[in-house]
Amino acid sequence: FSDYVDLFLGPKDSGPPRLYERVGDRWEFCVAASEGQFQQVSFVNAICTSNGGTHVNYLVDQVTKFVAGRLNKKHKNANIKPGMVKSHMWIFINCYIENPKFDTQTKERLNLGTMKFGSTCEIPDTFLEKLYKMGVLDSVLGLAEFKNQKELKKGDGVKRSRLTGIPKLDDANDAGGRNSSQCTLILTEGDSAKTLAISGLGVVGRNQYGVFPLRGKLLNVRDANASMVSKNAEIQSIKQILGLQYGKVYEDTRSLRYGHLMIMTDQDHDGSHIKGLIMNYLHTFYPSLLKLPGFLLEFVTPIVKARKGKQTLVFFTMPEYDAWKEQLGEAARGWDVRYYKGLGTSTSEEAKQYFGDIPRHRKTFVWHGDPDGEAIEMAFSKKRVDDRKTWLSRFEPGTFLDHSVDRISYADFINKEMVLFSRADLERSIPSMLDGLKPGQRKILFCCFKRNLKKDIKVAQLAASVAEHSAYHHGETSLASTIVGLAQDFVGSNNINLLHPSGMFGTRLQGGKDAASARYIYTRLSSLTRFLFHEDDDVLLAYLNEEGQFIEPEWYLPILPMVLVNGADGIGTGWSTSIPNFNPRDIVDNIKRLMAGEPQQPMHPWYRGFRGRMVELPTKDVGKESRAYVCTGTAHVTEENRVEITELPVRRWTQDYKEWLESLVKPDNKNEKPLVVDYSEHHSDTNVHFDVVVVPERMPEVLEATVETKFKLANKINTSNMMLFDAKGIIKHFPTPEHIIEDFFPLRLEYYERRRQALLKAVRAKYQRILNCARFIQFVVDGKLTVNRRKKAEIEVDLERFGFDRLSKTVGGPAGKGGSGAGAGGRYSGEEEEKEEEGEADDSSALAATSKGGKGAGGSKHSTNGGLSYDYLLSMSIYSLTEEKIAALERDAEEMLKQVAALEKTSAPVMWEKDLDNFLAAYHQWEEGEEAKVADTMRSQMAARGKSKAVTKKAAASSSRATASTLVGLPGKVKSSSSSTSYASVVAGGAQPAVVKAVAVKSNGGRKGKGDGGGGGGGGRKKASKSKKSMEDDGSSGDEEFDEVDLDDDDVDDDNDNDDDNDD
Repeated sequence: FSDYVDLFLGPKDSGPPRLYERVGDRWEFCVAASEGQFQQVSFVNAICTSNGGTHVNYLVDQVTKFVAGRLNKKHKNANIKPGMVKSHMWIFINCYIENPKFDTQTKERLNLGTMKFGSTCEIPDTFLEKLYKMGVLDSVLGLAEFKNQKELKKGDGVKRSRLTGIPKLDDANDAGGRNSSQCTLILTEGDSAKTLAISGLGVVGRNQYGVFPLRGKLLNVRDANASMVSKNAEIQSIKQILGLQYGKVYEDTRSLRYGHLMIMTDQDHDGSHIKGLIMNYLHTFYPSLLKLPGFLLEFVTPIVKARKGKQTLVFFTMPEYDAWKEQLGEAARGWDVRYYKGLGTSTSEEAKQYFGDIPRHRKTFVWHGDPDGEAIEMAFSKKRVDDRKTWLSRFEPGTFLDHSVDRISYADFINKEMVLFSRADLERSIPSMLDGLKPGQRKILFCCFKRNLKKDIKVAQLAASVAEHSAYHHGETSLASTIVGLAQDFVGSNNINLLHPSGMFGTRLQGGKDAASARYIYTRLSSLTRFLFHEDDDVLLAYLNEEGQFIEPEWYLPILPMVLVNGADGIGTGWSTSIPNFNPRDIVDNIKRLMAGEPQQPMHPWYRGFRGRMVELPTKDVGKESRAYVCTGTAHVTEENRVEITELPVRRWTQDYKEWLESLVKPDNKNEKPLVVDYSEHHSDTNVHFDVVVVPERMPEVLEATVETKFKLANKINTSNMMLFDAKGIIKHFPTPEHIIEDFFPLRLEYYERRRQALLKAVRAKYQRILNCARFIQFVVDGKLTVNRRKKAEIEVDLERFGFDRLSKTVGGPAGKGGSGAGAGGRYSGEEEEKEEEGEADDSSALAATSKGGKGAGGSKHSTNGGLSYDYLLSMSIYSLTEEKIAALERDAEEMLKQVAALEKTSAPVMWEKDLDNFLAAYHQWEEGEEAKVADTMRSQMAARGKSKAVTKKAAASSSRATASTLVGLPGKVKSSSSSTSYASVVAGGAQPAVVKAVAVKSNGGRKGKGDGGGGGGGGRKKASKSKKSMEDDGSSGDEEFDEVDLDDDDVDDDNDNDDDNDD
């Protein structure tokens, strides 16, 4: 055969490269390079098939898919398709096929299906690897490059004065004319920004300014293929508007429709990203334009305006504003600050002011050499991931781009402005090790705590409240989605949902995508949330301040590292994270081991409600600490060719799996043989239950490969990519869950000691206040102090003389790192707070507030800057001036002394252990409730399924005569001369069950188990009331009557009725 091939290709040493291979006794082939056209020479059983056929396609498809896949993996932008590889191939084949079939008598083309060849030819990997290194690839890459260039040239622009077909373009009057080099195209972030720009153009005119709005963010073209670029509407519009031509090197802008390109976006992080993406596009395809002085500009608008009297200060970056505010300190309180989230916040009048002072707002980007191009490539190339990690690791808080200058280098933009977006993107994607929350989740929890949210509220309303009270600057739709995620409780979501789902928050059927709209569902704090996030810790946290209001803390500090309880996933700039869920009890046990000075025990992923297996894989690398697991669903063979699937791997959703089963019933590839005959479903939204009927002749194949493998019931989970922000805001890799607990433990223990000291301080302050109140009342009752008909100043002189202490009117918890405004309990002032007990409503508000955690770490709204006075005494109600109240206060004082003694004796570990025990008790009670719900659902399903089976058996028995008579005389099928032969006995006898079922369906008039014919014969029915015991055994609820079918033991095998249960 090889000698025959050489007759076509010439000698091996001087002809084109070639590779021979022989597979088994029936297949041998050779592959060589061709010159841009596919060629084949093939033989089937020594018959020359000059037109090829299925045997040629069989081998060619294997080669082309492998080569195209490897090339696309190495050359991301090549976009090589199998057909391109095929056009550079010459293949020779000699094979032997059983019972070949040809399209004509001349036998020039084989058209027999590959499944009927009688043998297989899987090309060895060694052959494919050698082929990958052959010269055929060079020509394929050359063809791909040619096609890419041709694709990219599509939509090239030209210089012309009139441009049509781009409706949203407001073209400059001079664009494309003799003054085009003086024209500026303004690219805006959305339609509202375009309107603002149009308003501003009323000042400078429309002759030399055009406006075009971008829809969101531009495509990152750095690693995109040619097809993606050419099909991107935004890019094609920009090419047309500017008159850009692919591959052209520009030395000036005379051939363009516009001489300048100005970017006008919001001054937030996303606006910086859009600017960077436009730079990246120009640097990738038109680098010469970036080097032209004055071509690329930006129009900056304020992100913050501070007003005081007639003085107005503008800030173009948040770090710049923060630095000013920190410098002023307390003096900044007198300024009226307004945050400009987007360009849409500015008014038309402000737009005219911006454009009226255009030199101040217009900044020019300048090219300083290779470092500029290097910086742009580093920020956007997928090949520079490690460089981006280094770049972000060197980020220093407070970095900002100085907008007081007129010229900005590209490198400065990337390193001082673009880096802020990348850092913010990272913080939005990677949670904190301490609380397991991302910023959006933390804002939601903050507002729920602030509202003391114990009653249901619409998710849409909560989202609006969070946006208002936590300075959330993104869409409320995204916020509502985050709220839904915090409340989801199906298998594979949260082990402990922090919010309670009241309504349809999504199920495992679609992985939460089936959640109802935010305006239809309600939520509140879960009963476990405050056991995990203790109220007494609230005042210890560092609360952030934005737009003049205190918002969520830098991080919360729950009693457990919640990132291990509920897991986390995210993809940010430079880093991604994937953390499995773990059992809260295992986490508690390991924390207690650390308290006792014992080593931790390894923890393994655990998902509440998951009934499959989690098996740890052996580690190949000796020094590797991270662990890998195989998560397997549950399946077993119930009959000869039936498989029952009762659990899926974690995060393999039921609907997706059902669609995959459909592909096994009817494969997309016509040459592929089906694996499944049919399947039925018996699951609900909380559990999984598929009954699958396998093609009988393929059952041995399933058993050999194992059911779990063949039905894709296993996936991998590992701990190798657990990236989290630590307490200092530094991103850190944790190889195992035990490492996370190890980092969490010392800080949490330190904060327990802080809590103890804070509680001591608060109780002592409360004790001091009670003593003062009791002595004040006693003085008034005894007549030592007169308060009526006197001036306040005179009374205060007496109080000073008698030695009363000046205190704030309302005492809160101890001031935390966040300063005033961050309350211990953090509630709204007077909104949804717990009501004081009846009879105490008029008592000292200070005492009531203290007992409930207070309204602010720095005092109430009645005291200025925590000022001390006698108001807490003078504002007491008349009801308080009684002997009974004195006795009550004395009892309270004794209680305070006991609390002080208890706190002085206790320790941080003891406090932590008590919190853990309280949590475990509440968790156990909560878990019992959840398990009871699941059990009720399962019992209902079992009962419904039992009824379905009873109906099916009755239908089978009643239709037995008709079925048997239909079966009589079928050639090669079941024959019966007796009209009393039952359908059940035929099935039990194993006589062609598939055929029997088909006939039974027909006789019943349609769907399985739903027949309405066959009437009342042969059933032997009777009504009987089940005993309580029997009802409990089969999951029935009791107090119902059931129709029972009186059948002999050998009449019907229950397992054969599984197909019909879904119809009930």
